[in-house]
Amino acid sequence: MKKPSFATVVGSVTVAAIAVIAAAYMGIGSSAPKAYRADASDAAQVADGQRVYKAECASCHGAQLEGQANWRTRLPDGRLPAPPHDESGHTWHHPDQLLFVTTRDGGAKYAPPGFVSGMPAFGEKLTDNEIWAVLAYIKSRWPEPVRQRQARINERVQQQR
Repeated sequence: MKKPSFATVVGSVTVAAIAVIAAAYMGIGSSAPKAYRADASDAAQVADGQRVYKAECASCHGAQLEGQANWRTRLPDGRLPAPPHDESGHTWHHPDQLLFVTTRDGGAKYAPPGFVSGMPAFGEKLTDNEIWAVLAYIKSRWPEPVRQRQARINERVQQQR
């Protein structure tokens, strides 16, 4: 795997910080059911998530969570290709609640002004449990150090509530 450049790391950290601040500021946690969570250690939830991911997500984000080619380069219409959900992408930089509402409500709803998102809303197609299961499946594929970093992001958001 190619080592990311300093600019990429700084950009990723900046995006993560903005996401954490935005999640706390917008009260995103209050719009997602608190009874549910993405538990990468729950084998049943992960298996359900894998099934749903393959049916609903893999066509854009890749069967192996690898994302689309050149996912950091804007397309002619201004959208970015679907990012990877493995450890090489930025999914793990975001708290679970933001990942949940972005999947449920679509990428445009929580994007900064002027950002064009190709992420559709799945709230009419998937249940909350299915969305949480997909997130559990994605998290289950991350190396343990990445899961731990993302868990710390979740903890910071919880402390800010």
